[in-house]
Amino acid sequence: MFICTYKYKYLAMPSHSQFIKHTAQQLGFTYCGIAKAEFLNEDAKRLERWLNKGYNGSMGYMENYFDLRTNPQLLVPNAKSVITVLKNYYPDDNEAKDQRLKTKDQPKISKYAYGKDYHEVIKKQLNEFYDTLKKQIGDFNGRGFVDSAPVLERAWAVKSGLGWVGKNGNLITKQNGSFFFIATLIVDIELDYDNAFAKDFCGTCTKCIDTCPTDAILPNKVVDGSKCISYFTIELKDALIPNNMQGKFDNWMFGCDACQDVCPWNRFATSHIEQAFEPLPEVLNFTTKDWEELTEEQFKIIFKNSPIKRTKFAGIKRNLQFITS
Repeated sequence: MFICTYKYKYLAMPSHSQFIKHTAQQLGFTYCGIAKAEFLNEDAKRLERWLNKGYNGSMGYMENYFDLRTNPQLLVPNAKSVITVLKNYYPDDNEAKDQRLKTKDQPKISKYAYGKDYHEVIKKQLNEFYDTLKKQIGDFNGRGFVDSAPVLERAWAVKSGLGWVGKNGNLITKQNGSFFFIATLIVDIELDYDNAFAKDFCGTCTKCIDTCPTDAILPNKVVDGSKCISYFTIELKDALIPNNMQGKFDNWMFGCDACQDVCPWNRFATSHIEQAFEPLPEVLNFTTKDWEELTEEQFKIIFKNSPIKRTKFAGIKRNLQFITS
């Protein structure tokens, strides 16, 4: 095991980066990359165009803190480095196959929501990551983010050399596909930086575009979020799902994995090793009748630590009624 035997002062040391990556692996993260903290000029332009076209739908929060999303130094004063970690959430092959083959009698749930809420799981691990680095490298300032602040995680993952953004808008790794959570740690110390991922291995493949049930995936790696099944079943709050979407959900009740399930790169996906992501029995086994008979009290108990609670009991009932009517 690599052990750094000196404290960080003011000089950047490549060994700090080695220690960071080794620690990330020890804590259960699948991949780790490091990029220089700088203004995301091209991504800022891309985000502005996306918002101007209204592709965020009712997700008004996407319009907030635009400057913070594109400039890490506004999130962490004097930020110099962005550490990006990926954590695999792909389930056992049999569990994934069971979900894909579900009939009308068993509503589908996105694989990321099989187990415990990833926000809580990864936040705890990211805090441990940060504390371990400070003990070894020396005192420095930083903040960790797990899909909980205005951070363009995929952009930083690409800049850190971890993969490329596919036509479906997901980060894809050449080794294991796209079933990963992305987290970032922005720090005010200089490190040894990875080369940005410069290639795109999607080629002429359009399987994700052709498969999308609601035609949400547009050319040039643009996704109309306001047409995505995940948007309708999770993000759309206190509103009915539009009638013109009737019959297009392919039995997805919470989220959607259609574009990832057909991606050729996901044939390399391997089962995760995170105990917290082990599927709830109800996620895999509940029938439509079980979901229909579920009470709000039962929902709160069963899914208290699950991402599924995000859409709330009323949202699940709405989604279920939509896909079964």
